Amino acid sequence: MDNRIYNFSAGPATMPVEVLKEAQEDMLSYKGSGMNVMEMSHRSKTYDNIIKTAEQDVRKLLNIGDDYAVLFLQGGATLQFSMVPLNLMQGKADYIVTGSWSKKAVKEAKRVGEVNIAGTTAEENFSRLPKQEELKLDSEASYVHYTSNNTIFGTQYHTEPEVGNVPLICDASSDILHKPLNITKYGMIYAGAQKNLGPSGCVLAIMKKDLLERSSDDLHTYLNYKIHADGDSLYNTPPTYAIYLMGLVFKHLLNLGGLEKMYEINKAKAAILYDYVDSSDGYYKGTVTNKDDRSLMNVTFTSPNADLDKKLIAEAGEKGFSGLKGHRSVGGLRASIYNAFPTKGVEDLVQFMDEFKKNN
Repeated sequence: MDNRIYNFSAGPATMPVEVLKEAQEDMLSYKGSGMNVMEMSHRSKTYDNIIKTAEQDVRKLLNIGDDYAVLFLQGGATLQFSMVPLNLMQGKADYIVTGSWSKKAVKEAKRVGEVNIAGTTAEENFSRLPKQEELKLDSEASYVHYTSNNTIFGTQYHTEPEVGNVPLICDASSDILHKPLNITKYGMIYAGAQKNLGPSGCVLAIMKKDLLERSSDDLHTYLNYKIHADGDSLYNTPPTYAIYLMGLVFKHLLNLGGLEKMYEINKAKAAILYDYVDSSDGYYKGTVTNKDDRSLMNVTFTSPNADLDKKLIAEAGEKGFSGLKGHRSVGGLRASIYNAFPTKGVEDLVQFMDEFKKNN
């Protein structure tokens, strides 16, 4: 364990050490089965228990009612950019554009129907989120789509946009399970696994069952939500090992005390870094113009200039702080501190940043 580094990568991201240790114990023989989970049939009783337990545990974490389907899908959130409109768009839909991923979602939706950009801060380089009063929503839209957390720009919705009776669809890939949610506000939430849920290779999708009726029989079979729901996410071989690890993460969060406890930890953890940036006499500057929009998952900031950014990244790497380089499209610095990232890692980063400031 001595060679574990602090992984600030935006994803794939750090996993809970407890989960990795359990997976290590199960590596050669899962619970005495004589094989690893990735070797067993997805139709076996042993694996059926794994996937059903994972679903039960995420339902507990988010208090998901029986009127919602829980799906484990493949193709990443990127495939959902297409599947959502293919299944759910009936002519037109509203999209709130707050960064690179929502722009990509719009690109795919336009292939299916009419897209109304209900709100965006593109002209401000996505340095804040659109305010509720700035949204121009269509009451006849099929749904409203938004991205809850923007990894590149460091912004995050802390309350859902109000959209009336239109189904709300959320790409929560980078902040799912960071706090409790009122699932009944959503028509659908989907999330790629590699930030807060587990390893890459799986998408968690939570969908109101009545929306499944929109999925047309004319769709290609594998792109049809209803097919996956009817098959309990086992229409074909699912990403078995990724789902197993996600199940361990769900159990870990329940043992921690649930999402209320996780939210407390996340708020305290982010505050350590934001408070230091804000008190650095302008040496470090946060990139989000509205502090209320700051992300608890991805802290974006800069040092006095691009050369010092590069120097900081290089020196940090030598000291075991990995992944601090901002996204190539915006530059600067970014510390991704998802659920599994340890508080001590943030404290150690602040200490390093303070030493760097004194020396430069």
